[in-house]
Amino acid sequence: MKKIAPVVILFLFALLAWNVFSHTSGMTFDIDGEEIGGPLGAVLGLLFAGGGMIVAALVMLFVGAVLAVVFAGLGVMLVFGLAIAALVITAAISPLLLPILIPVAIIWFFMGRSRRNRVKAQAV
Repeated sequence: MKKIAPVVILFLFALLAWNVFSHTSGMTFDIDGEEIGGPLGAVLGLLFAGGGMIVAALVMLFVGAVLAVVFAGLGVMLVFGLAIAALVITAAISPLLLPILIPVAIIWFFMGRSRRNRVKAQAV
């Protein structure tokens, strides 16, 4: 029974497909003025529609790859542009930051000196 069940199920699906394709209710497929109806017309219609879907899928993959390359290139240029802009802005405001940096440097010096003294005291 285990060996015959898949064959029976496949046969039933084939009968179902034949029933679906054989009752086209008057629908035909037209190729160069020649009308093709019945199951063959349905199969050809599905084949050509599926072929169009395959072409559409390939076009979408190609467009996606092109956009990925373009946007990756734009991203690299954007990062370089932001880095250059940051350097220019830093160079422009560095003289203005000098009055702020002097007290910060003094505080940093005293904090580092007290830390060194603490480390020496703990070592002894």
